[in-house]
Amino acid sequence: MRGPLVVKRAFSEPLLLLAAFGSILLATTTLVALTMYASTIAEVGVRRTMETASLGQVAATIATPVNTKTFPALDRAIRAELARAYAGAPAAITTAFRSDSYVLPGQESRKTPELLRFGSYDGLDTHAKLISGAWPTAKTDAAKTDAAGSDVVEAAISLSAASASGLKSGQEITTEGRLDHKPVKVRITGVFQLNDPFGDRWTGEQLLTRGVETGEYTTYGPLMVPRQTFLSRFATNVNATWTAVPDLRTLSPEQLRPFAGRVSELRDRLRANGCPSCTAASRLPEILTQLGTAALVARSTMLIPVLQLLLLAAYALMLTARLLADHRRMEVALLRSRGAGTLRLAALAGGEALLVAVPCAIVAPFLGPPLLALVNALPWIKASGVRLAPSADLGTFAVSIGVALASAVLLMLPALAGARRTYVEEQSTRGRSGGRGLIERAGADLALLLVAALAIWQLRRYGAPVTATAAGDLGIDPLIVSGPALALLTGGMLGLRLVPRVSKLAERLTARRPTLAPALGVWQVSRRPLRYAGPALLLTMAIAIGIVSMATAATWRGSQEDQARHQTGADLRISGPPDGPELGTFGRGPAFAALPGVTTLSPAFRGQVDLSGEGAVLLGLDAGKLDRLLQLRPDLSARSVGEMARELRSGRQRGGPLELPGRPTTLTVRARTDAEVPLRIMVSDALGVWRELSLGLLHRGDNEIVLDLGALAGRTGKIAYPLSVRGLVANPPERGAAQVTVTGLSPGSAISLKVTGPQPAAVAFDEPTGPLPVVLTTDLAASLKLSPGQVSRVSLDRRVVEVKVAGLVDRMPTTAADQPAVLADWGTLQAHGLAAGQIPRPATEWWLAAKGGDTEPALTALKKRPEWNVTAFDQRELAERLRDDPLASGLQGALILGFAAALAFAVLGFLVNATVAARERMAEFTILRALGVSSRQVFGMLAIEQAFVIGLSLVAGTALAFVVGVLVVPHIVLTGQAAAVTPDVLLDIPWAATAAMLALVAALLLGIVAVLARNLRGQGGEDL
Repeated sequence: MRGPLVVKRAFSEPLLLLAAFGSILLATTTLVALTMYASTIAEVGVRRTMETASLGQVAATIATPVNTKTFPALDRAIRAELARAYAGAPAAITTAFRSDSYVLPGQESRKTPELLRFGSYDGLDTHAKLISGAWPTAKTDAAKTDAAGSDVVEAAISLSAASASGLKSGQEITTEGRLDHKPVKVRITGVFQLNDPFGDRWTGEQLLTRGVETGEYTTYGPLMVPRQTFLSRFATNVNATWTAVPDLRTLSPEQLRPFAGRVSELRDRLRANGCPSCTAASRLPEILTQLGTAALVARSTMLIPVLQLLLLAAYALMLTARLLADHRRMEVALLRSRGAGTLRLAALAGGEALLVAVPCAIVAPFLGPPLLALVNALPWIKASGVRLAPSADLGTFAVSIGVALASAVLLMLPALAGARRTYVEEQSTRGRSGGRGLIERAGADLALLLVAALAIWQLRRYGAPVTATAAGDLGIDPLIVSGPALALLTGGMLGLRLVPRVSKLAERLTARRPTLAPALGVWQVSRRPLRYAGPALLLTMAIAIGIVSMATAATWRGSQEDQARHQTGADLRISGPPDGPELGTFGRGPAFAALPGVTTLSPAFRGQVDLSGEGAVLLGLDAGKLDRLLQLRPDLSARSVGEMARELRSGRQRGGPLELPGRPTTLTVRARTDAEVPLRIMVSDALGVWRELSLGLLHRGDNEIVLDLGALAGRTGKIAYPLSVRGLVANPPERGAAQVTVTGLSPGSAISLKVTGPQPAAVAFDEPTGPLPVVLTTDLAASLKLSPGQVSRVSLDRRVVEVKVAGLVDRMPTTAADQPAVLADWGTLQAHGLAAGQIPRPATEWWLAAKGGDTEPALTALKKRPEWNVTAFDQRELAERLRDDPLASGLQGALILGFAAALAFAVLGFLVNATVAARERMAEFTILRALGVSSRQVFGMLAIEQAFVIGLSLVAGTALAFVVGVLVVPHIVLTGQAAAVTPDVLLDIPWAATAAMLALVAALLLGIVAVLARNLRGQGGEDL
């Protein structure tokens, strides 16, 4: 009988049963989808990071001296240890060798001859292309013989080494060992060029990438031979390097830390197993540990919307359960009076709850994947290339069953609470309710406020919901991760204290008006505030969750843009050597200026300097173009970029440089001196790039030097005319003083320099007029005790310079967090250096602005010119890369899921509560009609009641979201490596979208009220 009775009893309240079923199904489906999403996005994020990691980040290198006899045993031992360390991740292992020095043919008798080296690299033919000839081969005897029967070693040489040494494909040479003096006959079989000479694979292989090294000796090579040849002919206790590159795409987040631990033990295990001279180096342990932390932080932050949704779902379900229990109060009391015990009533309530919850537990795991398919359509998930395609497994069923059972318990709790009352007791408790709930009377909301405040304080302090465990590992802190959810719940509960007060105030205001409906509606809310407190709290929390979700998503997207602007500094920043064979010092600027879409550019210097004992990054930029180039977030400085640029320009030198007429390709300088003295001349182009040209050592008397200016452009570069002479610098002679007179720079003028001391003598045509204006980071200014506008003397690279503080910035663009930095005008900085006889600072970078910020055409053109040897930092490309990081962007999808579910709970809860409340008051409405109140006034009263709840909830939810957003959101927006963001995160609440969302919700809820009123009128007929 119990089974049928449970079913009949459940279907006696179809509306509430349907509401309970909808709430449980929504809760289980959404939470299952969120747990699927959290685990999947962490795995996908780890896999994506490993797929895109550079070789330098994942490779491990082991080096040790070897010879022909020791290599086989060492090779086996090293490969065995690498296999143990990389268990579960296959690794590609290559070996590389470098020989001792050999003398370049024909220089055997020289004291300091030029040298050659031989080398070998496994699979070189897959990382390089032949320019001419063929790759060398080796027979079993490791050599071939020539016509005379001599052994001939086949070797290939890089294009850069061939150009520097003069060796060609097909050429045969005989070289002699520098140490053993044994001759080696070599045939150059081919010339090759590395596919990526500046890639991480060739780190530490400067000779292979450049072809020549200069120092005490000039060395060319290496001449690359097969490994078998090298081991038989050149392995004379030389250095061998093993490079292991593991395939980490199959690693799960749980495997990262153990994997990192095994790799970090490589050196110690090798030394303990017979290789005491082995050295091992790898960045992989650090990167894997950091990635493991990032995955843990990503999962922990995604728990925030999960917990918010759990609280909301629990409250929505308890609200429905309370309505169900209220409807059954008299029924339960009658059953109690007829002998039904507590256990039987509990069994009825439990059976009814399970009847609703069990189907939800079964269905939810199959609804989760389709829900995640909708998440795949989100722009930032779609752009990242991540495809979420999880399937239901035991874990998802466990979550679904756990949520469904918890929901069933919540559904039966109100029924059990009233199961002990008799019919008479229930009758006596009916009537007017109090103005304060149990939680408010007990002060539990204030206690919960203290807990939430502690959780948020810890979140703001630690910067992530992750702390160290007792065992020393990292773990999720349950208090921190629950902080935002507790804050929302506490804020909503505190907001309930306003319902009686606001309703009393509204009652006084409406009582003075002649209209009846507003007065009756507000009086009803004031009379029974607790009846409306439940829906108000539910709606307040849902609105707050929605706005916080929108604010977090907008803040995160804004932070990615801020990070990209900060890291690039301009629309496009180009870094590379200041001089090169293709583009010389004066050829780089015009080439970059000619890139499509470029509107403004400036040469820039970046270098580490010592400023009065403080290490700092020095940036030199053209202050005249600073406001069009530098992208500084306004809150990082009290002054705008334009104001600081004007201050920086105020220190520019008086007069002007000596302009060379026409478009000269050579410059003839005549100098007369009374002592031998080195002389240098400083020349600049129209873009402001400075270059020092040596005039060599001047001899006594007259000297004439012809400088090749055209070579300063490089092979394919063009010079930006006009050229100008900035000044001359004469170094002191070995003894005494020197008088130098220079002519030929301009018609009819002579320039004199007198060198009398140990310091260089300089003549500048545009001398600085005052102190060097600089912009400092606030921490550096505080360390130096400087303030804006202050003039002080500081030590810049051990040279005393007078500076004027033109402005302060919290973070200097293109520098790391907390990195002290100095910004100065490019020209003024060079002029101050020239006045002190220093070498001009090179243009290590170029900062470019593009039309409309569109750098794509310029980037496309740059990619077609790999010979320029530059690295481009593009703001848009970097912003896209930051946005597409699954670990960093994973929270956004979880927030959207939580936001949608929160609104669904709010609408469902409001609909059920409004419907039940209206039906309960049908008798009341009939009495009002009998007293002469029109149906329009009755429905107006109903609309006022619900509009009061809606309006109060929307306002309270918005205020609560603002407070929680300010306290929480900036601290849960982190980088993909779970590090703090630079520059600091700024809260961004999209007020336009928020207003649209509030209007949509209000319209939807008021529409529900209108439909409800029409239905009630149809049910009540003319009596209503």
